[in-house]
Amino acid sequence: MPETAIIAEVDLTDLLGGPLLIALRGGHEPDHVFRLGNKETDWHRHRRGQLTCVETGLVHVRTAQGSWVLPPYRAAWMPPGVPHWASLSGVLSGWSVLIEPSACARLPAHPQVMGVGEVMRALVSRAASWPPREALTPERERLVQVLLDEIIAAPTEPLHLPMPTDRRVLPIARGLLANLADTRSLEAWAESAGLSPRTARRLFIAETGMAFAEWRQQARLVHALERLAQGDPVAVAADALGYASPSNFIAMFRKAFGQTPARYFVERPGG
Repeated sequence: MPETAIIAEVDLTDLLGGPLLIALRGGHEPDHVFRLGNKETDWHRHRRGQLTCVETGLVHVRTAQGSWVLPPYRAAWMPPGVPHWASLSGVLSGWSVLIEPSACARLPAHPQVMGVGEVMRALVSRAASWPPREALTPERERLVQVLLDEIIAAPTEPLHLPMPTDRRVLPIARGLLANLADTRSLEAWAESAGLSPRTARRLFIAETGMAFAEWRQQARLVHALERLAQGDPVAVAADALGYASPSNFIAMFRKAFGQTPARYFVERPGG
């Protein structure tokens, strides 16, 4: 992985000793404090924990452990100090919450995507009106603790694709990502990589925590979200991923997310 740098929205992700929590509303204007729009960051890390939610478009995040996609009205949690890369496509509005490392100990230890409920949204909206470098009043400190509780309790969403790092099985994962419509069996993929099926099966589970079939399904889900968020019709996304019909694709999507693609992209989690 490339050497990482620490970057910040006007250095606020790097601010230590300031308020326990800083909330920022984002915009796509070039001079905005928390700039959105279409952009790609280099590998970097933040000293503060960062919770980011977008209301339009899509964010794609990578770490050394894998990749995530962030659809509208979900939030991505990035713990302090974790090197990551991000790409924003069509993101015109959203928000970011920056949390002091001392308060992150009880928050998730690993990056994840979570649902955003009404209480969390209301608390972030309130916090975004506070001056970002101003000390918190006792009332605001109480609201911050409630917001931290909301982050802990938020439901996670299955939007992570763990990547194997073992050089023996990594070519299989890369080959699948290059053509997610490929339906070859694990045995066929193992043969192409010069592995026995047993070794390939063992390595996939050890490296990703998923069986081969589960990993391929997860890769398809993540790619489906990317295509749908970019405006592809369901039929086009289904065909690109090798599904025999849009109805089969919709059934797979509903099983994973509890909603059809159309509802998933317009409904806010938690109401």
